[in-house]
Amino acid sequence: MDLFGVNVFNDSVMKERLPKNTYKALRRTIDEGLALDPSVAEVVANAMKDWAIEKGATHFTHWFQPMTGLTAEKHDSFISPTADGRVIMEFSGKELVKGEPDASSFPSGGIRATFEARGYTAWDATSPAFLKEDEGGVVLCIPTAFCAYTGEALDKKTPLLRSMEALSKQALRLLRLFGNTTSKQVKSTVGPEQEYFLIDKKFYEQRLDLLLTGRTLFGAPAPKGQEMEDHYFGSLKERISRFMKDLNIELWKLGIPAKTQHKEVAPAQYEIAPVFETANIATDHNQLVMDTLQKVALRHDLVCLLHEKPFAGVNGSGKHNNWSMTTDDGLNLLDPGRTPHDNAQFLSFLCAVIKAVDEYADVLRVAAANPGNDHRLGANEAPPAIISVFLGEQLSDVFAQLGNGGPKSSKQGGHLTIGVTTLPALAKDSTDRNRTSPFAFTGNKFEFRMVPSSLSISGPNIVLNTIVAEALAQIADRLEKASDFQAELRLILKQIVNEHGRVVFDGNNYADDWIAEAERRGLPNIRSMVEAIPVLISDKTVALYEKHGVFSRVELHSRYEILLEQYAKNVNIEAQTMIHMVKRQILPAGMKYAAELAQGIGAIKAVSQASVSVQEGKLREVSAALASVQQKLSELEKACEEAKSVADTYAQGVFYRDVVFKAMGSLRADTDRLEMQVDAELWPLPTYAEMLFLL
Repeated sequence: MDLFGVNVFNDSVMKERLPKNTYKALRRTIDEGLALDPSVAEVVANAMKDWAIEKGATHFTHWFQPMTGLTAEKHDSFISPTADGRVIMEFSGKELVKGEPDASSFPSGGIRATFEARGYTAWDATSPAFLKEDEGGVVLCIPTAFCAYTGEALDKKTPLLRSMEALSKQALRLLRLFGNTTSKQVKSTVGPEQEYFLIDKKFYEQRLDLLLTGRTLFGAPAPKGQEMEDHYFGSLKERISRFMKDLNIELWKLGIPAKTQHKEVAPAQYEIAPVFETANIATDHNQLVMDTLQKVALRHDLVCLLHEKPFAGVNGSGKHNNWSMTTDDGLNLLDPGRTPHDNAQFLSFLCAVIKAVDEYADVLRVAAANPGNDHRLGANEAPPAIISVFLGEQLSDVFAQLGNGGPKSSKQGGHLTIGVTTLPALAKDSTDRNRTSPFAFTGNKFEFRMVPSSLSISGPNIVLNTIVAEALAQIADRLEKASDFQAELRLILKQIVNEHGRVVFDGNNYADDWIAEAERRGLPNIRSMVEAIPVLISDKTVALYEKHGVFSRVELHSRYEILLEQYAKNVNIEAQTMIHMVKRQILPAGMKYAAELAQGIGAIKAVSQASVSVQEGKLREVSAALASVQQKLSELEKACEEAKSVADTYAQGVFYRDVVFKAMGSLRADTDRLEMQVDAELWPLPTYAEMLFLL
């Protein structure tokens, strides 16, 4: 396909445009993590500039990922004035390698104050530069890390790169013990499945809640939801197909290997999934996927909603983070082969993951925490907030054998005959799938299904890389000292089974009895974002991250403050939006309808003896509903005022969760009942039926 990667300064472009020695030096930086020579940067910058200008670029930007969870960019033109009043196009190695945004204007959790503004962006050569093009022109985007003047990471990329190095270091230690002398690097690979909703732009523009918060704060259920199970994998309407066609073109031009697209379970819900890439590039690409989804949707008079729960009563959206480990020479360390019981290296890496997930379940849980996910987890559309591991029939059997003296066999899949002579016999996998599990083994990777749809995948993969690095380090420490490698390995794996087997669960994670069973096993059940956040600054978490050089104590405390602040601000914005909508739209509509009813009753009585009991009953219902809405509105306003006076950030977060959020739910319940009583022509908001089904 000629258009794939046309807007990327990728390997083929570098090979074509860079001198051979420069290309080799840059490849060593990318492939082996070696420091980049400044002279190399100068040559690369010139070639990158010429390539970008030939494609219409006039500006460049250091494209980075601050703690907002979004991306950031400041555009500078290539022009440089000359003495004769003209300009030339220039781009230096210094401009490529280093930028200087205002660090105090981004979330820093106390690392930077307003009067301490200096921060730096640094070129990440392992993620290729690309061109963003739209009606505003073409901009050269250079993926960069972002740090404070004092050196702390202020972004999502820097700790991800650190965690990838930590994982590679520890995985190589174990590989060397198994006799692998050829692999030079182990990379975490990721394939994030992105769920999203599409609604008509005209409905979006009439909903202040969607505009300001990304989700509907009000809305009575539509007569039909997802109960007919007819949306999942259903045929696409032409309007949606046109959108997806344009989306794929834009993504392919950016070198993003978009592969799969389909309808999801809820009405107006869809999914797109790419081919696996290294965690760093996959994270960059997922940010671009979310950005491109929203931009392309607008071209089709649609709006893409990435919130985890834009509509109550139907499934919300997540991001399935498919994670594995692969060597630089192509070996997937989580590939069990046909006989996993004989594959000691695979079993070692598998057990390391299980040990890591059990020991650091609370750290993994906070990586999947955001305000939107509190609406989604445990709602029969996503796993509960309990971390468990699904292995499937084959590997669960092998895992159990490890705890009973050593594995002797592996269950095989065989073939499945469907009973129709014209249909082929199908190769049957050795195990079923379990879509209710939060962390499921799916052939040669683990699928972390708790990740919120709007969240950067950086956080979950930082955690996975680091906790698995720690488990591998502990295994390698013992094996490197062992006089009998095989005996020590058998002992280690047996101990992991016995000590961490509690986290393995192949049953129905949606079932109520699993919650009780998980509690009996001692598995944590962290139900909300606020409850999860303190894990970041526990001694155990700090020790983990500092040991592997991923986060410092200061950086963890900053993220603790940032997340609590973001939670409180998010709930407050939602509450203030509700107050605004009730006062300016919902109450006036209800009162207008009540006035019309009263006028109608009076008009009928003036000219007729006909019964008006129905109208009077309706008026009483509407008036009572209005009074209740007003009362709940006052309670929400009072709660919001009280929240402002809570000084401690954690206590304030708890107050917003337990008091403000509860008051919001009460107000919504009353307004949704009022919606069902008011004349449809007077109701000021597009309904669920309109938004979910009129596409």
